[in-house]
Amino acid sequence: MLERAQKFLQIPFRTTIVVALSLLIPGTLPAAENPGLPRTIAWSAYPTGTGGYSQAVAIGSILRREYGVNLRVIPGRNDVSRLATLLAGRVHFSAGGSEAVYAQEGVLNFAARIWGPQPLRVLLSNFSDSCSLTLASARDAEINTIADIRGKRVTWVQGSPSLNNAATALLAYGNLTWNDVTRVEVGGYNASIEAVLNNRADVAGGACNSPPFLRLEASPRGLKFITFPHADTEAVQRVRDLLPWYVTHVATEGPTIPSEGIEVFTSAYPLLVGMDSADETLVYNLVKVMHEQFDDYKDNAPGAGGWLITRQKFESAFIPYHPAAIRYFREIGVWTDAAEAKQQENLYRQHVLSEAWDAFLPSSPQNLREFESAWLAAREKALADKGLLTLAENI
Repeated sequence: MLERAQKFLQIPFRTTIVVALSLLIPGTLPAAENPGLPRTIAWSAYPTGTGGYSQAVAIGSILRREYGVNLRVIPGRNDVSRLATLLAGRVHFSAGGSEAVYAQEGVLNFAARIWGPQPLRVLLSNFSDSCSLTLASARDAEINTIADIRGKRVTWVQGSPSLNNAATALLAYGNLTWNDVTRVEVGGYNASIEAVLNNRADVAGGACNSPPFLRLEASPRGLKFITFPHADTEAVQRVRDLLPWYVTHVATEGPTIPSEGIEVFTSAYPLLVGMDSADETLVYNLVKVMHEQFDDYKDNAPGAGGWLITRQKFESAFIPYHPAAIRYFREIGVWTDAAEAKQQENLYRQHVLSEAWDAFLPSSPQNLREFESAWLAAREKALADKGLLTLAENI
């Protein structure tokens, strides 16, 4: 698995742009002050300027101040780059979004031989007063409803299936597809917003409170979020048929959003994940610190309040939680029987995917396109044979 990731990565870790929250203190911290964390922890995250990156920096500031622990935040411009560093062991955890689901499933950009289904584990999830991803438009594009997107220019982020699939599902709310809009390809999340700013596009996806949207709001083009009324239950179901881990949500945090909020969809963002092999002591103590120090960082970055322990939504998770995180959740009394049932369901799904991959590889085609096509067919059959959701319609 490590070999696969190392082959994929094109730049050495030492040259990766790293923001290090560092405090160089000689010697060892007293045991009473050290919660069992290493002196340096590394996360991959969305690029600088995003809500997820800002939250990681805020949490890192607390780790440094309280425990002398350095948090390195490695920005990755797309889904693959964020998870490749995790798979290669160059970061401990990744704070991203739905790309974790696609990596678990071994689909889209993760259907390649160097990937396949990954045994990811969740530490904590963030469900904030903002939203994980919605569609925003330039105000001068005169888009008032989802139907008005027809014929408009919509960004498509290369290497980011989580962003593009979310946009696909939101278009489905209005019975639209990418064939109904003009697709504008961009190189990363920030480039997506830049395309709207520079009048190369009219619509881009992003978190409701994403800092780049402030730039769009302040620009001559202006900012307007597209809403998705929850009363249209058929439209809501079209979205959830494609992205079952997305839920209806009223967002109250973000530029131009009124106090009563707007009706959108959301999922966990950031979703803090590690591999199933992540060190149990590290996972346990990091989850404990993020819970106990919540009041110290909740107001220090947009959306950071979503890390609140009571917002975890264990019962609707699509990826298993790490056993060390569960151990802490049990200790503080928030892990329920329903959460455990969902955990076992998710572990079983990963088991089915892993068995399907192992059975497929020995006789798999060498051609890249043929490999991907054959794997997706084998994967779909394996899940369907067990009566499990295949997600085939959105891949």
